[in-house]
Amino acid sequence: MPRYTAIPVRLPSLLLVLTSLAACSLVPPERQSPQPEIAEIPQELPPRQTLILDSLLAQKEDWQGVPYQYGGLSPQGVDCSGFVYLTFLSQLNMKVPRTTSALMQEGEPVARNELEVGDLVFFKTGPGNRHVGIYMGGDEFMHASVSSGVMQSSLNNPYWRQRYWKARRLVNR
Repeated sequence: MPRYTAIPVRLPSLLLVLTSLAACSLVPPERQSPQPEIAEIPQELPPRQTLILDSLLAQKEDWQGVPYQYGGLSPQGVDCSGFVYLTFLSQLNMKVPRTTSALMQEGEPVARNELEVGDLVFFKTGPGNRHVGIYMGGDEFMHASVSSGVMQSSLNNPYWRQRYWKARRLVNR
């Protein structure tokens, strides 16, 4: 016959632990921490811009983290103008120039304070070096970064704010 060894249980200690665990869920509502608020979209976008944003977000999801490769046009590697080219072609059904210098000549100039979803934003990143991304609204843009691949960044980031150059609108409104 098997022999069982009794394990001493201290009833008062066990009751104290169980009581303290139960008390965690019984905090009155007025004492509970407020739930974090979900950030609201600062402004309602016109329907066309909403469609463009949805398309751009789908592209970002598919390409997020793809490494930077100068001259690249594939999920194995893409450069900034190649990413713009592929995004406009696949998501907006628009054929745009392949190079940053050619993209700078397309469309209409846009003031920094008048940016709309889908506008191209350009940066001077060094002597003779230019970078391009696609404006997403809320001072955010997506691009193929040399350091991190395809990503979303803020125009207010000190690096990008200091290098911001100009913007162009290619998408007809």
